[in-house]
Amino acid sequence: MENGKFVLILGGARSGKSEFAERTAAGMEGPVTYIATLSPGDGEMSRRVAAHRERRPAGWVTVEETVDVPRKVAEIGQQPGVILIDCLTVWMSNLLLDDRLPRPGASSREKEDYILSRVAELSEAAVNSRASVLAVSNEVGLGLVPPYPIGRVFRDISGRANRYLASAADEVYLVVAGLAVEIKSLAAACMGNPESGIQNPE
Repeated sequence: MENGKFVLILGGARSGKSEFAERTAAGMEGPVTYIATLSPGDGEMSRRVAAHRERRPAGWVTVEETVDVPRKVAEIGQQPGVILIDCLTVWMSNLLLDDRLPRPGASSREKEDYILSRVAELSEAAVNSRASVLAVSNEVGLGLVPPYPIGRVFRDISGRANRYLASAADEVYLVVAGLAVEIKSLAAACMGNPESGIQNPE
């Protein structure tokens, strides 16, 4: 049986990317599994999670996974359907802020290499999934350079990860002010090279 599509959905905060991803998932065939990467740490975040949950159709299955997202995608993707991951940015921040990963006392460079290796695992799982995979990620590189080191590390990791995932995805959407544009086919048409992109996160 054929594998599903891998779709990357990018956008800024409150751009409408999650809503677009949910509408897209609802319009696809098969059962939908929603992988939630956020573990609420306070009341305000709990209210945000509750609002997202209320917006989703009752028939969707929600799986909470804050760390091992590639394994979950590989497991769930053994069967046809739809997997919606919301969101990769939170997942990568979870990995960055976990002092145990990849080892206690790891340097920023080790952290970056580790996270990008997990991104590569996720990409492979999504490409080989029998279910279609929709992955939501923030575009964080359009603002000011963060004034603190961990912010700059996170910005760099996110940018490299998004580039890598975009090179592997079948479709890439950019959502701005609630408007979604499929940009990978446009880039290929402009560049005359449908395989253009970063082939590894290193």
